[in-house]
This record gives sequence, structure tokens and C-alpha cells, in this order.
Amino acid sequence: MIRNFRIDGIIGLFENRLMLNLLKKINYPLFIFLTLASGCSNVEVVNKTPVEQPILVKQEPKPVVRTPLETKAIEAAKEAEREDDPNRIIGSSQLEKPLVHHHKTYFLYGAEHLNLDNLYFDIPVVYNDAVKKWIKYFLGRGRGFFERYSARAGRYAPILGKILEEHGLPRDLIFLAMAESGFQNKAKSWAKAVGPWQFMPATGRRYGLEINWYFDERRDPIKASIAASRYLSKLYNDFGAWELAAAAYNAGEGKVSRAISRYKTENFWKLRRGRYLKSETKNYVPKIMALAIIGKNLRSFGFEDIDFYEPLDFEEIIIKPATDLMALAERMEVDFEEIQRLNPEILRWFSPPTISDYRLRVPVGMKKNWQDCCSKEENYPYAKSFKKYYVKGSRSNLKDVARKFKIKDKKVLEWLNDYSSTKRLSRGQVVYLPFREGQSIRAPMYADLYEKPRKSVIRRRVYRKQIRRALKRGAKITSPKKYYTVKRGDSLWSVAQKTGTSIDTLIVTNYHIIKHRMIRAGDKLAVR
Repeated sequence: MIRNFRIDGIIGLFENRLMLNLLKKINYPLFIFLTLASGCSNVEVVNKTPVEQPILVKQEPKPVVRTPLETKAIEAAKEAEREDDPNRIIGSSQLEKPLVHHHKTYFLYGAEHLNLDNLYFDIPVVYNDAVKKWIKYFLGRGRGFFERYSARAGRYAPILGKILEEHGLPRDLIFLAMAESGFQNKAKSWAKAVGPWQFMPATGRRYGLEINWYFDERRDPIKASIAASRYLSKLYNDFGAWELAAAAYNAGEGKVSRAISRYKTENFWKLRRGRYLKSETKNYVPKIMALAIIGKNLRSFGFEDIDFYEPLDFEEIIIKPATDLMALAERMEVDFEEIQRLNPEILRWFSPPTISDYRLRVPVGMKKNWQDCCSKEENYPYAKSFKKYYVKGSRSNLKDVARKFKIKDKKVLEWLNDYSSTKRLSRGQVVYLPFREGQSIRAPMYADLYEKPRKSVIRRRVYRKQIRRALKRGAKITSPKKYYTVKRGDSLWSVAQKTGTSIDTLIVTNYHIIKHRMIRAGDKLAVR
């Protein structure tokens, strides 16, 4: 028995670390002898194999699955970190070997005396009087604008530049976005162009951007950049020169095409001398070039201390239709303003009810908070806090209520109240409105509902309405014998007063002149 006895069996009886240490100090043979001699019959000595300890297998972490937009943002942020260059706006082209660059490169001639660090660009750049004027502006009165544009560029320019390059376009086209909006996602022009790339509604929809009462994808820097890349590619293919493509981006393809036909040249600088293009378009291309020259030579122009924003970075979660984003942010312990900043396309306080699985961007590290607080059905923050309106009349319907609260899309109230917009409402009936309880209907997120058009836009609307009315009831002069030459300050009303001809007859007879524009000095109008 002693021959078959194993020290391992005795040691196996002592799981306490202190006892093991004690055993190590004792003479093992003597300890065995004393133990057996003491008559410890309760210890059974058997042939025993060593107890196999469980092997702790190190589990490999599960691979993180990222969405394409998350991946794009992360890659752009890493690229910005690698290229950290205080002398240029990150996201623009880095032309260390311009002669072997994968895009065509352009040298800035005539500016050698400025001793610039970067004289190469991947879009055409010149140093002429028009460009000098804009450089002088951004170094003087417009210096504050340039500093703010550049600070925002730290967040958005890296991913914009990456998207442009992925579509085979020059990275320096980020300065077109800089000229358009200063990298402001909420920028809106008087002509209703919106977002960092200033898309008009029709153009945005043509290139895949969705626009409705709940969200406007023109405001999303990533989606709008993809659409802008497609549009710019089309313009460059149409005109074959970046100067003309940029001018067309501003004025429209038709305007630039007509200018080329009128002046018989495809040189932008020659087109610029004529009167046909508006001053906005004439200044647009030189402005882009000036921004590019300064933006790639910050130190040379005294902008070495710009405090760039951190590059755009986020995670995405999938939320359900009509999620209360304010309640969601509160539960996730995130500022609602941060949710708005990461999701500028969302216009309201709840997610679009028309999209079943909406991808919401949240700050990095917050996806776990979402899973802990809100991912289960019983805790889900559905939007419920809608304002109530009590119908006052007895002959109104949802269309009337929508008109009262400036809700142009009648489907919004139809979805919320679950009945047709033409259904007659009874006095005192409750109608739910898409505004949050406790929130003013004049809150910033509803500002688009109360925008007033410019006076010039109102005048054009009245003018078109007048023309439509005249075409229905006016009598055309078939063989005119008397004409009136329009003088400065004249209007259709004043011409009608001077000549004794009705406005409707003036419009119908001279429709070929006034169908596209108001009358101008020098126009000859048939009046008899």
C-alpha cells in the first residue's frame, strides 16, 4: 500500500494555500510515516491519478460589426490623425509627389513670391485679380469667417475628402463645400438650398437624397457628400473643366451651357467678362480658389493657431419608428444636442415613423448604454407626448388643422390621428399635433414651418399668378400697330395706365417677352 501511495494524494487533501506552504517545509517521508502510524483509518489510500485542473481557455473577443458609415467615419478619423498637418486643412489633397499623383495636378503660377509651402493642387487654381480679391477679404474683414470655417473643417473635411476620392474626384473639391456653407450642416440659403453642399430640393432628390417633414438628408454630411460626388462627376463629364463644373454647380447646367453658346467659348474667365452670368457665379469660382490657396498654406497666411474640431466619429444603433429621441437621450445619459449634432438630418424630436429600422448615430461608447436601457420592448421610448388641439369649428377637417399649424404634408396628421385628412371633424374633437408637450411650436426645430420668403420671391409669385389669370381672360391683339418702349421704373400696371390697355391684354399680347421674366427698360410692348 505504501508503495502505491502518492504524495499527490496527500497534497490533494489540502486546498488551502497556507497548508500547502507548510507541507513544502516538512520532510515528506517522515510526514507520511507519522500519519500512517497514528491510525488514521479514515484516510483511504488508493491508486489515484492526478486531479486534472480545468484549463482556462482564453476566449477571443467577438469581431465588432460596423456599418459602412461607421467604418467610413473611423477610417477618415484615423487618416486625419496620421496626416496631422497644422499647415493645411486635413481632407484636402496631400501632394508630396505631384508628378506621380493619381489625379491630375495643377501648379499655382504667379504666386512664387508668397513663399507658400504648397503650390500644387488637384483642381485648377490661378492667382489673378479676382482670386487676390478673395484672399484679401479672408485675410481682412472675412478672417473670422475663415477661422470658423477651418475649425469646422477639422470635423467634416476628412470624411468629405475621403468620399470625394472614393468617387474618383479631386480632394480639393472640399473647398467648394467650404465656399457653399462653411461646413455648416444646417446652412440654408434664401433660395432654399440646404446643407453642407447646398442642394436645392429638386437636385437633392435627383441624386438620391430624401426630403420630407421628418428629415432632410441634404443636411447629413456623409449622405450629401455622396450625392455631391455623383453630381460633380456628372458636371465634369458634361463640361470637361472644373472651373465650368463649379460654375454650373452654382448657377445650374442650363445657365452655363447657354453662356457657352452665347459667347462661343468654354473658357470660364472669358465667360466671366460677359453680362450673362450673375455676379454670384462670377465670384464663386475665384472664391473656391482663394479658399484652397489659404487652406493649404495656413502657416504662410498666419492661421497656424486654428483650434480644429475633433474628426467626426460615432456608433450606430437601430431604432424603431416614432422613437422619442429626447427620452432616448435622457435614458442613455447623452445630451439631446449631441444626438442632434450627430444626426443633423433629423428635423423633429422623434424618429421618422415612415422608416421601420432607422440608423441613429450615437457617441462612441454609448451603444452599450442603449442596449442596457432601451433595447427591450417593455422599456422602449416610443413617442407619446404629442400636443393636443381641440377643434373649435364644426365644419373643419385635418387639412384645415394642418394649414392652421403650417404643416404642409397632410400625411403627418393622418398618421398621427389615424384617419383621412378629408374627414369632417366635430366641435371639441381632439386632434394630435406633431409637437412635443411642454415645447413651444416656435422652438428652433420647427423654424422651417415659419420661414417667410424674401420680398423678391413674393413678387415673382404674384407676377406668375397674374400671368396665369391673364392667360385665361385676356384678349390678344392679333395685328399690333402701336408699341410702347419700357422706361426705367415702369411696371405692367404703369404701362397699362399710360396706354389705356388692360393688363390682361398686355400680358397675353406680349407673352413671348414676359413669360420668363418681368419687363425691363428697353422692351417694346405691343399696346394697340
